[in-house]
Amino acid sequence: MASGTTAPPPPAGLPRIVAASLIGTTIEWYDFFLYGSAAALVFNKLFFPDSDPLVGTLLSFLTYAVGFAARPLGALVFGHYGDRLGRKKLLVLSLLMMGGATFAIGLLPTHATVGAAAPVLLTTLRLIQGFALGGEWGGAVLLVSEHGDARRRGFWASWPQTGAPAGQLLATGVLSLLTALLSDEAFGTWGWRIPFLLSGVLVMVGLWIRLSVDESPVFKEALERAESRQAAEPEKLPLVSVLRDHWRDVLVAMGARMAENISYYVITAFILVYATTSAGVSKQTALNAVLIGSAVHFAVIPAWGALSDRVGRRPVYLLGAAGVGLWMFPFFSLVDTGSFGYLILAVTVGLVLHGAMYAPQAAYFAEMFATRMRYSGASIGAQFASVAAGAPAPLIAVALLESYGTSTPISLYVIAAVVLTLIAVGVSRETRHRDLAEITPGGDAAADTAPAAEARKARTV
Repeated sequence: MASGTTAPPPPAGLPRIVAASLIGTTIEWYDFFLYGSAAALVFNKLFFPDSDPLVGTLLSFLTYAVGFAARPLGALVFGHYGDRLGRKKLLVLSLLMMGGATFAIGLLPTHATVGAAAPVLLTTLRLIQGFALGGEWGGAVLLVSEHGDARRRGFWASWPQTGAPAGQLLATGVLSLLTALLSDEAFGTWGWRIPFLLSGVLVMVGLWIRLSVDESPVFKEALERAESRQAAEPEKLPLVSVLRDHWRDVLVAMGARMAENISYYVITAFILVYATTSAGVSKQTALNAVLIGSAVHFAVIPAWGALSDRVGRRPVYLLGAAGVGLWMFPFFSLVDTGSFGYLILAVTVGLVLHGAMYAPQAAYFAEMFATRMRYSGASIGAQFASVAAGAPAPLIAVALLESYGTSTPISLYVIAAVVLTLIAVGVSRETRHRDLAEITPGGDAAADTAPAAEARKARTV
């Protein structure tokens, strides 16, 4: 094992790495969320025009869910090569794939032009988006986590997490601006294409920044050790090693994702349907509420990450999960009023509580796995859960609304996910003091012994 703890980079180095990860995740989430917003607002009419409006929305969200189905495959492929070749190379590839697919969506013919081929093409591009995003998240958070030290890892690793609300903010902001400037007819005819085509410009900027950073030093050290051992004992595939040595950690990560993933897509994607159909709120008003809530979400994530450095990953995560469960019934009650102020309050409080789960997640998952299987382990745990959590969340919410005509079963659905998360995180071990270079297969950290205990004591005096 490497001796001592990994030295943090010079002060100017880590912020540059954080910026590279953040801008990449922002662009990728912009692409992903843009599709979700468009699915709720216009895709039902453009690609499924022969269906009942709510059924059309359901079909539109089905293509949205397809992107999640591809994420586990992306996690497996990108995780495997990310653990073999390095984090940086795979992050560049994921950015190009996601941006290219999003740009192509902006050029797609609709059902009125090519008939049934339109939703098929849309679904294919959505699969590419999901595959790319399945590999993006793990690499982005690991690149930051492995460059820093344990004392502030929760804070620094939470910055790539802000790419989600930043991407949501950017996607919703562009859509909100266009819906304000264009008539419904103009937006439905050609205006919806503009945000997708803008992705091409954003990808070029992100690629330029991402190519400027160095590979993770922790990964470089682990790669050198692996190469020196290769002659004596061939190295097993990362996936095989993860399932053999870290299967408990994978299950914890999957359970932790349930409440976080489901609540997020109910609050930010399904709300666009619910507010406009059941609460009588205009499309513009619903978009603006999500826009404001996403801005607050972006601001609180680093604060929650910093708090996890002081009190631990688990307490912050558990607080967020419990808070989201308690907020669901008030959330829908506020939306039902049709008041813009109450709608903002509902979305903002929900996203602040979600941030308490999402912020420590990056460091928490990274600290569970050994270096040569960390990309695979973190990605598999996160993305396989998304198939059961985020993928069907808008679909299930729309189906429940159509069947019962009330938000009560939707609230109970989110609360059930919260219970699963509370159990998973509750039975897991605290990880905040682990040295990433010293974590052994099975999740134990050699550095979490006497020297680390003395360091912890010194930091708390």
